[in-house]
Amino acid sequence: MSSQLISLQADLERVGYFPAIVWDVLDVALGGESIVSYLVHPETTFGLGAIGRHLSVLVLTDTRLISAHADDHAAEDEFPGEVSAVTSAVALNAIQEVNLNHWISRPQEYQPGRHAAQTAWLAFHVSWGGSRTIDLEPADCGDPDCEADHGLSGVTNGEDIALRISTDMAEPGAIEAMLGFAKELSGAVGRARR
Repeated sequence: MSSQLISLQADLERVGYFPAIVWDVLDVALGGESIVSYLVHPETTFGLGAIGRHLSVLVLTDTRLISAHADDHAAEDEFPGEVSAVTSAVALNAIQEVNLNHWISRPQEYQPGRHAAQTAWLAFHVSWGGSRTIDLEPADCGDPDCEADHGLSGVTNGEDIALRISTDMAEPGAIEAMLGFAKELSGAVGRARR
């Protein structure tokens, strides 16, 4: 058993969000490939009278990026609570871009290599151009008195993965883990697209 596999299983146990379920769905998606790098990102969500948990796991293999997401579904009167888990896998040479946004407060105090010491908000996007969504709205000509039908205008958006980690909310080392995974993924995508 590889050290990355052991480390991922230990992190899933540490997070404590149905680790056996999450591991089983990941194991199917891995299909026997070795893990190069991974990122585990737990989130707590707050809704109308309900607290939910969400777990995202990104796993890099030599050939693919695998994402797994698990969510709580609140119990209702006649139904017990449920967890849904979904995985996606995409070939590294199909990934079109990897973006990492750094949002740094107090930039005058920034010290190179010390992201965790700053208040930072990071967004990590991976687009692979698989499915797309279209947001449509009525088009207009700009004349507030015009009653003509100008059809529709829209924006098409690629499906992607977005994970946000803030030093204000994340556990120690979370930003370093994201940066390390992003470096591994960016390098792997660059090599795969040659």
